Amino acid sequence: MLELRQQHRLRVAIGAREDSAKAPAAPGPSVRHPLFARLYTWLSRNETEEALERRRELVSGLSGRVLELGAGSGANFAHYPAEVSELVAIEPEAYLREQARLAAVRAPVEVTLIDAVADALPVEDASVDAAVVSLVLCSVPDQARALAELARVLRPGGELRYYEHVLSSRPSVARSQRAVDRLFWPRAFGGCHTARDTPGAIAAAGFAIEREQRLWVGPKLAVPVGTHAIGIARRPV
Repeated sequence: MLELRQQHRLRVAIGAREDSAKAPAAPGPSVRHPLFARLYTWLSRNETEEALERRRELVSGLSGRVLELGAGSGANFAHYPAEVSELVAIEPEAYLREQARLAAVRAPVEVTLIDAVADALPVEDASVDAAVVSLVLCSVPDQARALAELARVLRPGGELRYYEHVLSSRPSVARSQRAVDRLFWPRAFGGCHTARDTPGAIAAAGFAIEREQRLWVGPKLAVPVGTHAIGIARRPV
């Protein structure tokens, strides 16, 4: 029985490219970060227990049809509760998408894996109960467009769960974040920007932030991606 369930999930993942080709949204530009994708996959497979707990917290209590934007290597898949009837996972980077396909086989929920970009989601209006963003809004080309798309596909009253590294409130760290963004960071790390005020962008997109916690992740040294925010926002009814 377990093998049959795994095969079904694998068929869902393989069929996602065909499904997305039939969707109304125009195909987005290709995304290719082969070196960073392999580094990110290695990091996600060697996370601390604290990081794993944050992933569990991020998706705890979700149910119904859920969209995850920027699923990466599928590191969140194992933590979704059984009440999720379908996980629509968006990942445009080919290597990461292949790793996510493998993770989908072992996931406790049905996964539909789609090759698409954040500003053109091939998903119907108001068709998902919740959306999840995890360490991805730092790298989308246009945060406002990505968040507008998430608002479009969420049903009224639906939740946006987010776990992102963000602009620090400490002036010295914020200065270092802006400096590395100008000098090299996005080019070296798959388009990642360290100095984005992502919670501010979520609020500006019309979401109501209901709960948020700021925390420091990683070494105690002032690294550019140490400041994180985890929270829940809601699309207004």
